Amino acid sequence: MSDLRITAIRTFRVEEFSNVLWVHVETNAGLTGLGETFYGAGAVEAHIHDTLANRLIGQDPLCIEALHKEMLNLPNAQSSTGVEYRACSAIDIALWDLFGKLCNQPVHQMLGGQCFDRIRVYNTCAGTRYVRTNNIKPVDTWNLGQSQGQYEDLDGFMTDAGRLAEDLLSNGIGAMKIWPFDPAAMENKGLYISAEQMKQAIRPFEQIRKAVGDRMEIMVEFHSLWNLPTAKKIARALEPFEPTWFEDVIRMNSPQALAEFAASTDVWTCASETLGSRFAYKEFLDRDAVHVVMADLCWTGGLTEGRKIAAMAETYHRPFAPHDCIGPVGFAAAIHMSFSQPNTLIQESVRAFYKGWYRELVTEVPTIEGGYVYPMEGPGLGTELLPSFFERADLSSRVSEA
Repeated sequence: MSDLRITAIRTFRVEEFSNVLWVHVETNAGLTGLGETFYGAGAVEAHIHDTLANRLIGQDPLCIEALHKEMLNLPNAQSSTGVEYRACSAIDIALWDLFGKLCNQPVHQMLGGQCFDRIRVYNTCAGTRYVRTNNIKPVDTWNLGQSQGQYEDLDGFMTDAGRLAEDLLSNGIGAMKIWPFDPAAMENKGLYISAEQMKQAIRPFEQIRKAVGDRMEIMVEFHSLWNLPTAKKIARALEPFEPTWFEDVIRMNSPQALAEFAASTDVWTCASETLGSRFAYKEFLDRDAVHVVMADLCWTGGLTEGRKIAAMAETYHRPFAPHDCIGPVGFAAAIHMSFSQPNTLIQESVRAFYKGWYRELVTEVPTIEGGYVYPMEGPGLGTELLPSFFERADLSSRVSEA
């Protein structure tokens, strides 16, 4: 063990992005690690300071595996993406950032080094105000027509998906993710879809294929809103448009039900950023319920658990595709993970975020050009919260220290 010790854990929240929580893990050597998680920021912050801080302060931050185990060695920390896993994720990411800074190497090097020179990205078609709310209920947070930003891609796929596909292709981005079935799911509580609703939701797929043919890959997000029979019905209707994958079509709490869905269609089934820990993923993999393994490192246990999930996916000959639709630090962490894993298929990205509000908060965002993301080169995660972040009028902070 080293002489390095954790001396304080500091958390930060801003009212504008009220679901994002940032964490600083401070040490006696003056090094600070940066982490992040998303959703229920107040509850996660309370868990960090009320439960985890006294387990972590005074410990060696380089004992990442041991600290990860300690953070989850709780009676209510099960295989989910609840408060315990989100808190652990934020701190774990910060510990890897610290490790990289100490060694003066990027996190992907600490995880084993680059497997690729560049990685394909797809554009998740969210808008600029998609997460600027404390409510993340589907459809309610779409903010349609409320902003005139350059990358209002949610408005784009709901109004003229063909033109949006052309614009993405002109920037070298050959894959996009859309979710036009959400309004029907919310209206009907996921129980059924009418013929008219089906026609309305399929229109973006028709527009994309008419405008750009098969030059654009289409991923379909369902946000776990449907029951199984309706999900299968929608899948049959979409198959002629040859989407790349169907993502989270039902609630991710029944491997058997998802396996039935996966067997009913030739389109890949993708799951799921809503799963926490490798143990949950194993249940789905054992039943042939998932073809593409997606994980959000800010929810599923951080980089420590994320690389185990990716490795397990490879043992089942499944590709890995990290999730990102949250904050800038989680995005950086996902990209480091993507470069370090040999089975990474593609990296999720949101151009409305990495060209927009991410730049209001952090010093560096990943380089994305021509439909590819490139490795971040600085030590650790390679990004920090901007000095201006700490001057925000809507900033609040809490600290636990020795």
